[in-house]
Amino acid sequence: MEYKPGEHNFREKKAKNNVNTALHNMSLDAGNSSASATKNGSPVFVLGCPRSGTTVLYHMLLSAGDFAVYRAESNVFNLLAPRFGGMHSASDRKKLLDLWLRSNLFRVSGLDADFIRDRIMVDCHSAGDFLRIVMQEIAGNQGVRRWADCTPEHLLHMHEIKRQIPDALFIHIIRDGRDVALSYAQQGWSHPLPWEANERLGVAGLYWDWLVHKGRQQGKLLGADYREVRFEELIANPQETLLKLGLFIDHDLNYERIQRAGIGSVSEPNSSFSTDHDKSFNPVGRWKKKMSAQQIVAFEDLIGDSLLELGYSLVSNSKGSSFRASRMRATYFAMFETKQWMRVKTPLGRFVNLDRIEIEG
Repeated sequence: MEYKPGEHNFREKKAKNNVNTALHNMSLDAGNSSASATKNGSPVFVLGCPRSGTTVLYHMLLSAGDFAVYRAESNVFNLLAPRFGGMHSASDRKKLLDLWLRSNLFRVSGLDADFIRDRIMVDCHSAGDFLRIVMQEIAGNQGVRRWADCTPEHLLHMHEIKRQIPDALFIHIIRDGRDVALSYAQQGWSHPLPWEANERLGVAGLYWDWLVHKGRQQGKLLGADYREVRFEELIANPQETLLKLGLFIDHDLNYERIQRAGIGSVSEPNSSFSTDHDKSFNPVGRWKKKMSAQQIVAFEDLIGDSLLELGYSLVSNSKGSSFRASRMRATYFAMFETKQWMRVKTPLGRFVNLDRIEIEG
């Protein structure tokens, strides 16, 4: 019998979850083999560098039907897990719930606070447990079979996600780094060193370069449960691209049905450039109009090799051999690596900022 919030079969549900956990552990012991046999119910992680189209692809999945509609980034592995010690102890889970139940992540879930608190305190022993419990309950409340997650920075945590959620499938969406950097800098998310305040665009590009390559490195280890898709292909040929992705995740991604449902950015583009919202709106190749010739040369000098590696053509003849490019790549890549290591591998993760989950009170 399927458990519903408010019913009095908590022990029965707990036993069922224990069986599921045992099955998951058996899957891990078998070598994390492909989840192809159960893909039609597997959770799907839509990942990528921020501003690469993760939101629109995620909303396309939700619009296709039979996915839990959850209009938020869970931030479980990148923020909540380091902040609350991996959620292993009851004390950490209690601290987590005291904040999470006052956050936007809970407010948009539609869950009952007392019920989900009891579930987490009893059945959750890891970040994977927390995400799975919350999303399965949302899916159950909505009467759908499966769920997806869209937290771009989870791209850095795919190996750990796969370890804790063995049937997870991963879609890595990649977009031209020049368009990503423009949008990223426009949002005010690029933070160069104080003496390089004029390098916001370049630092955004370096972050794209670093994050995409970190994701691809982990993706190679995931085998058949990892797939890459280009944002430009999704925009230019949505039907064909969605058909291929539908086969990968074993889900009917009917483009006409997706368009009719039009959840979120499917019908309302999530653009950083509000003035572009007109009939000529086109998020592909925006850099050609918004970057000056000088900016293009300087930018391609920094990440031109990576653009070429990913199949994007260059305008300039920059080879990335300038002193500026060498210095900035060494400096900022080391900064990105160090920040990630400190968050995940040291107690400093306990102090990670949670402002983005919008805690009230």
